[in-house]
Amino acid sequence: MIKNFCTLLVSGLLLLVSCRQKPAESQVISTRWNEEQAREWAINCGWLRGSNFTPSTAINQLETWQAETFDTTTMNRELGWAEGIGMNCMRVYLHHVAWEVDKKGFKERMNQYLSIADKHGIKTIFVFFDDCWNATYMSGRQPDPRPGVHNSGWVRDPGDLLFQDSTLTDLLEEYVKDILTTFREDKRIAIWDLYNEPGNSGYGNKSLPLLKKVFEWAWEVRPSQPLSSGVWNQSLQELNVFQIENSDIITYHNYDSPDKHKAAIDTLRKYNRPLVCTEYMARRNNSLFTNIMPMLRENNIGAINWGLVAGKSNTKYAWDEPIPDGGEPPLWFHEIFHPDGKPYRQEEVDIIKSLTLSE
Repeated sequence: MIKNFCTLLVSGLLLLVSCRQKPAESQVISTRWNEEQAREWAINCGWLRGSNFTPSTAINQLETWQAETFDTTTMNRELGWAEGIGMNCMRVYLHHVAWEVDKKGFKERMNQYLSIADKHGIKTIFVFFDDCWNATYMSGRQPDPRPGVHNSGWVRDPGDLLFQDSTLTDLLEEYVKDILTTFREDKRIAIWDLYNEPGNSGYGNKSLPLLKKVFEWAWEVRPSQPLSSGVWNQSLQELNVFQIENSDIITYHNYDSPDKHKAAIDTLRKYNRPLVCTEYMARRNNSLFTNIMPMLRENNIGAINWGLVAGKSNTKYAWDEPIPDGGEPPLWFHEIFHPDGKPYRQEEVDIIKSLTLSE
């Protein structure tokens, strides 16, 4: 979900991670899984493959989860298309405001979604916080998409409000612990992704305190599912070290070509943890189903591409190449299906099915 393309962690991280500092005595004690627990999870889970999923009728996380726009019909239809090509996992973003407005209803809707996904044989990776795209947000009716603009209505969580409201951290702690406690033993959930791309949008290390806190809150609950936060930008060294050292399994983003992606895999393999690529596939960047997904399958790395069905998120358009009249881009950036279920490229669907339906 990166706005500006960044290469991933090909050098330097091993040395940084080895230079640990002893935690303060007052710090919450980590309950991070050991390597054996992580390997056991990977064996039981099998090869995860799927997409980042926002229903095509939702512009952002709030429109996905608010009661007025929670669209089970579309979810059921589109997850059925995913099932049909052998996918078994979706990565889905939450938002604390939808929970804050209607805590009981929000959790009921999460359960509804999980039931729909489970009916299609699909597990879920839920994402809590996110540093990407629009800094501010409001509950209620969400804006219409800006024609031809990638993710024009997507919102950060908690975004700039974190630095403006000193009481927000307490609310966020309640939110995270409530959700994790409610679903801590739910076998329909594959992974808790605690923070998407911390440090994006120019935040840098300003995101580190919340990143540390969300892990501490999660350790206090210690759900049965693994906890992770994906590395995505080699320049954010302190964030990368914390993410690598504290995630039960290692997740990462890479929208690069096969040679660079393979170099990132070789680096991350050295940490002896299962790997899941939670974002890849940007056609303009030569990150494709045809050249990346087989490599991930061969290396038993989870393969979660960005985008399932083209819709209000506008992620068929490239990050930095808007088409102001909203016309069809010459090459879709993300997504697999048109809104009517027709594949964007049949050859891609054939490749996906050849990798997944033989499982």
